[in-house]
Amino acid sequence: MNKILVIEDDLGIQEYIKELLEENSYSVMAAGDGIKALELIKKSPFDLVVLDLGLPKITGEAVCREIRKKNPHIPIIILTGKDTTSDIVNGLNLGADDYITKPFVADILLARIKARLRSDKEVLLVADDLTLNTQTVEVTRDDKKINLSPHEFKLLQYLLSNKGRVLSREMILNRVWEYSYDVDTRVVDVYIGYLRKKIDYGFKKKLIQSVRGFGYVIKD
Repeated sequence: MNKILVIEDDLGIQEYIKELLEENSYSVMAAGDGIKALELIKKSPFDLVVLDLGLPKITGEAVCREIRKKNPHIPIIILTGKDTTSDIVNGLNLGADDYITKPFVADILLARIKARLRSDKEVLLVADDLTLNTQTVEVTRDDKKINLSPHEFKLLQYLLSNKGRVLSREMILNRVWEYSYDVDTRVVDVYIGYLRKKIDYGFKKKLIQSVRGFGYVIKD
């Protein structure tokens, strides 16, 4: 049974989400502020976090940063009333995996949770003839093995886990380098260059694509 942490200060919404998830066979714990949420995460492993941004004591943004820094592989779904384009972009740049605005549709929240839990457990990530095995840590293209450094592997895994989705440099930096404050976004361009030499060089079809002004995306 997947274990989900709901971080929401509105007790009515918190209870509604908790009941909704429990009715759909999830184990749920809840916190009404950021301090309690971070304490729960220290004590117990979670498979996914549903996070409101408008929290007391510690902002949701700060909670997201802290979770991503210490638990880089936990999927985070932001569920908030902050609904401007800049809010959404900022939330995703914090390292969140998804962003849903309030008021929300229960079936959409459930579908997003299911999708994130499924993708987090995928062993084989594939784009065209490129394959990454998360268990054996092997990467092949056209059945030829490709040797990657740990950061190159994590970068490729993040791109493949979000195939077809444009990822900003900030999103990549936060997820792959886990909020190392001595690293700037230029390192992302450098490592994208390393990856391209290893997985695209010599192949007619280029899988890693730049989206000017936004970031990078990997496509079939």
